[in-house]
Amino acid sequence: MTAQTITAAGGAAGGAGPGTGRAALRRNFWRGVWRVLRRKPSRMLGAVIVAGFALMGVFGPMFYPDHLPRDTAALYAPPSWEHPFGTDFEGTDVLALLITGSRYVLLTALVTAVITVVLGAAIGLFAGFRRGRWDTVLMRITDMKLTIPGLPLLLVLSTVWKFTSAIEMGLVLGLLGWGGVARAVRSQTLSLRERGFIEAARGLGLSTTHIIGRELLPSMAPFIAMNMLISVTGAVYAQVGLFFLGVLPFDANNWGVMLNLAVFGGGAMSSPAALPYLMAPLLAILLLTLGIVLVVDAMDEIFNPRLREE
Repeated sequence: MTAQTITAAGGAAGGAGPGTGRAALRRNFWRGVWRVLRRKPSRMLGAVIVAGFALMGVFGPMFYPDHLPRDTAALYAPPSWEHPFGTDFEGTDVLALLITGSRYVLLTALVTAVITVVLGAAIGLFAGFRRGRWDTVLMRITDMKLTIPGLPLLLVLSTVWKFTSAIEMGLVLGLLGWGGVARAVRSQTLSLRERGFIEAARGLGLSTTHIIGRELLPSMAPFIAMNMLISVTGAVYAQVGLFFLGVLPFDANNWGVMLNLAVFGGGAMSSPAALPYLMAPLLAILLLTLGIVLVVDAMDEIFNPRLREE
C-alpha cells in the first residue's frame, strides 16, 4: 500500500477527509521542491532560465506585430542598445526574430517530449510488467518503429506536408522518437518488478493499473525525467537542424530558419557582419539546454528521497 493511501486513510480516521491528506502531501511536496532548488544556486538558475524561455514563448510574440518592421537603412547593423543582437539582411531586429521564433521551437519541443515520454513510458512499463505475450508483441512493434529512418521519412513528408504548425511538427517528431524510451523504460521495469514492494503489491491482489501507476511509476520518475530532457533537447536540435538544412519550407519563423538565412543567405561563416544574426539562435539553444539540464538535476533529487541531503 502506498504512502499516499496510508496518509489519506490516517487523515480520514482522525476526523479529516481524504482531501485534507492529499492537500498536506501536495504542500509537503512543493516545500521539498523549494528546499531542493535553494540548496544549489545552479538549480535555481536553471528553473529561472526554463521559466524565462516559457514566458518568452507564450507572451513574447504578443509584444510584436505579425509583420516585424524593417529598416532598410540598417542592414546587418551591429549590436547596439536599440538592437542588442543587431539586424538581419532586411534590417529586422534580430532579438525580435529570436523572440517571435521561440514559440514554434518551444511548442514543438513540448509536444514532442509529451508524446515521446507518455507513449514510450506507457508501452515500456506495461510490456516490462506483464511480460509474456504482451511484452513480445509490444517489443516487436517497438523494434519495427526503431528501424524506420527518421530523416528520409521527414523528407518524404515535407513534400506533402508544410509543417507550418508547431503541433504538427511535434506530433511527427514524437511519433518517430518514442521507441528508444520504450526500450529503456522496459529494461528498468524488468529490474523493478522483482523488488519486494512490487511482489507485496501483487500479493495484495492490486490491479495492474494501480501497481504501474502508484508503485512503478514513482520509482521510475527520475529516469523518465531524464528521458524528458533528452526528448526536449532532441526535439529542439531535430527541428532546428531540419530547417537549417532547408529540408522544410520556410513557412514559419523559428531559430532554424534564422540559422539557415544567416549561413546560406548572409554568409555568416565568412562575413563578420552577419555573425550576430548567427549567434543569437545558437546562444538561445545553448542557454535553453543548460537550463533544462540544471532543472533535471534538481528533479532527480526531488523524486528520489534517498538522494536528498539532510
